[in-house]
Amino acid sequence: MKWNTKTLVLMTMFTAIAVAGSVFVSFPAGVARAYPVQHAVNVIAAVSLGPGPAVVIAFLTALIRILTGTGSLLAFPGGMIGALLAGWLYRKTGRAWTASAGEMAGTGVIASLLAAPYANLLMGASAGVLFFLPAFLVSSISGALIGLAIAMRLESAGRLPVIGERS
Repeated sequence: MKWNTKTLVLMTMFTAIAVAGSVFVSFPAGVARAYPVQHAVNVIAAVSLGPGPAVVIAFLTALIRILTGTGSLLAFPGGMIGALLAGWLYRKTGRAWTASAGEMAGTGVIASLLAAPYANLLMGASAGVLFFLPAFLVSSISGALIGLAIAMRLESAGRLPVIGERS
């Protein structure tokens, strides 16, 4: 996979937006905090750049947030699974709403179910399988809807896709 300079610059900008957004925009969601900007960025990146760059953006955002103390290890599966599914569904359908649905399902359901054993293994926290589901759903749904609104606006303005990774 070869990325040109424009793709790398956009990936860097999306990462910066997601990191900065996590500092300024969050709200309590049950046992965790919701960071909707990350999920909005996942949807927009999936639609404009494709699944590969979207996953890299989610990984870098999680890494920076963990290193700066603004995120937990749960940021890795939470962001990356949603970004992958969002990008894959958009690639298959070409519709922004499927990217949003992919983010909601990927983060809100799949990542939340993987979070319990992940948290137990890496964080020493014991939690039931459904423990993280409400918080992950609230965060991913709110952010995915924001991302969908922005992606649809960009689409109607003729600004999407920015860079196609689709076949």
